[in-house]
Amino acid sequence: MNSNIQDYIIKTTNLDWKPLIEKGVHYKGVFIKSLRPDKSTNRSTTILLKFEQGANYPYHNHPAGEELLVLDGSAIVEGATLHTGDYLYTPPGFKHAVTTKTGCSILLVVPEEVEIL
Repeated sequence: MNSNIQDYIIKTTNLDWKPLIEKGVHYKGVFIKSLRPDKSTNRSTTILLKFEQGANYPYHNHPAGEELLVLDGSAIVEGATLHTGDYLYTPPGFKHAVTTKTGCSILLVVPEEVEIL
C-alpha cells in the first residue's frame, strides 16, 4: 500500500463536471465527478452528482445499498424531499428514482453498479 497521503487526496474543484452517460444512455441535466475510480471495474464507488433544475435519474435498484448526502439544493427520492445536509442510507435491494425541482449536488457512495429497472 502506498503511504503517501497526497496520492489519495482528490481536489474536486480541479475536476470538470462530465455529462452522466451510462451504457450509452445520456441522462440529460445530470453531471458527474468521479472521486474513487476502480480501474478493475471501470466505475467509481464514490461520486459527486450535479442535477440541473428538473433533471432526474430513472427508477433503479441498489444491489449493495447506497449512501447519499445532499450537498446543496434539494432532491426527491421515493416521494421524500431531501435538503442540503440531509443523509440517506438505502439498504441493499432498495429501489427508487431521483428527481429535483430546484437542482442539487449529491455525494454518493455506491458499492455496486445500479440496475436500471
